[in-house]
Order: sequence, then C-alpha cells, then structure tokens
Amino acid sequence: MNEPLARAQREHWERTYANHPGMYGERPSESAEHAAAVFPPGGAVLELGAGHGRDALYFARQGFTVTAADFSPVGLEQLAARAAAEGLAVSTVAQDVREPLPLPDGSVDAVYAHMLFCMALSTAELEALVREVRRVLRPGGVLVYTVRHTGDAHYGTGTGHGDDIWEHGGFAVHFFSRELVDRLAEGWGPAEIEAFEEGDLPRRLWRVTQRRVD
Repeated sequence: MNEPLARAQREHWERTYANHPGMYGERPSESAEHAAAVFPPGGAVLELGAGHGRDALYFARQGFTVTAADFSPVGLEQLAARAAAEGLAVSTVAQDVREPLPLPDGSVDAVYAHMLFCMALSTAELEALVREVRRVLRPGGVLVYTVRHTGDAHYGTGTGHGDDIWEHGGFAVHFFSRELVDRLAEGWGPAEIEAFEEGDLPRRLWRVTQRRVD
C-alpha cells in the first residue's frame, strides 16, 4: 500500500470507530462461527483486523485464548472495555499488518481475519503477511480469512488505486481473484473456498480455510 493511501485509510477507520462505536453490532459474524468450529478446541487464536471485537469476544466466550490485533487504537480500546466488562481474557495489540507480527514462531493454533486481507494491501504485502501468518502458526494450524472478490458489485467502481484496489465511499478494498487466492495458498494444504454474501449490497465474499502442513 502506498503511504498516503495507508495513512488516509488509518485515519478513516479511526474516525469510523470513534463516530460509530460497536458499528458491526454485538453478534459474531457467520464466518467467526464457522472458524470456531474448525479451530482446535481451546487453542490460541490470533485475530487480525479485530476492530471493536465482536468476533474476538465470541472466540473468548467459546474458550479460546485470544490475541486481537488491529491498526486502530480506538477500535482496540472499545474491544478491551467490552472484554473487561465481561471478564474475558482477550489481549490486544496495535498492529500494522505490513510489519512483522509481534509473536514468536509457532505460537498460535489458529489465525482469523474477517475482511482484513481485502483492505488496501498490495499483492506483495499480502504475500508477506501470509508468510508471517505461516510463521506464527504451529504445524497443522488453521488460517481462516474472508475477502470480497472480483464478482462483487463494487469491483471496478469508484477510485482505482491499481492492483485490483478500488476505493468506494472512503473504504479502499483489494478485490480478490481466484488466482490470488491460489497464489496465497502455495505451500499450504489445499484451500477450501466457500462463497457467501453479507450486508445490504450485498457484498460478495469468499471464506478461505487453509492449514499449515509442515
């Protein structure tokens, strides 16, 4: 991601979370419910792009040990307050996913990212991020991520930033092709890809599940 776009997106999300606390509601996403069913029971989960925490809190309620990462301090403050109110042990970390993840090698059982991969990250940045995810996962660990894809109604509309990144309504999205999914799955077990829809447009997404096999 180019620096001006990265800075603008960070500021946009900070304003969004500040002006609309709990904007995604209290209920976990459908994808979090799916992920909880395939993650090792009671394992350590890293959520990337946790936002204000509806899915991270759900994982904690299901008995997982949760580390929630996001580049928005405002979102993380909302998450931490809700976790404290419920007595849930969720640790938070402010993290730009373009930087190395602040976790040791092989330290988590699962990584979850709901629409984080389709933020305004370049293909090269996504490849580096997936390498980091692989590094922090234990052998046999599971990655579940969701992305908007090139069949979405917003693909090709708004302001184009190259690399299939399109900005619409202030939100920049990297729309995934099947080729990109396959590229990010190289060196992993076979990727399981499920199509689903979410929101009012509706947004068209893929849910991708893949395992570290070595």
